[in-house]
Amino acid sequence: MPRRTDTRQRMVRTAADLFRAQGYHATGVNQVLAEGGAPKGSMYFHFPGGKEQLAVEAVTLAGADLRDALAAALGAGPSPAEALSRVLGLLGEQLRASGYRSGCPIATVALDATADSEPIRTACEDVYASWQAVLAEHLGDDDLASVALAAVEGALLLARTRRSLAPLDAVRAHLGVLLERPAP
Repeated sequence: MPRRTDTRQRMVRTAADLFRAQGYHATGVNQVLAEGGAPKGSMYFHFPGGKEQLAVEAVTLAGADLRDALAAALGAGPSPAEALSRVLGLLGEQLRASGYRSGCPIATVALDATADSEPIRTACEDVYASWQAVLAEHLGDDDLASVALAAVEGALLLARTRRSLAPLDAVRAHLGVLLERPAP
């Protein structure tokens, strides 16, 4: 296995950013190399499985980054509703700062490539499962965690499409009420 280098990490981070904004099929290897400042030969040296391997690693890295941010926000929050509000605020700010190009770090790849690539589909599935597990741990309910995750994913897609943070605000308000309710 090739040794992990700064060039390799730069390529994975660059790919994660490009896949997030453009999707898998619209992002070319040459673009990843150019924007990552990597020499041409480094692609297949570091990723003998090609673009598909790079995508799996980029999805995994981006998913872990958001999972860790989600866990930190939920762990620091006085309530699940306030913690989720902070997460939605962070995602909304990233979306706005990118000119509404960079929504969920996984969804664009999941929608674009999972029908064609089992390794990419599995990586996306694993990331979503890790996010749901973090939510379930803090909410105490796996079904509620699934609802929260689906609501946030849908809100990000609508916000990106509408170029408005209003869908995130709506989820923040309505999901916040649900999270603050006492368990039945």
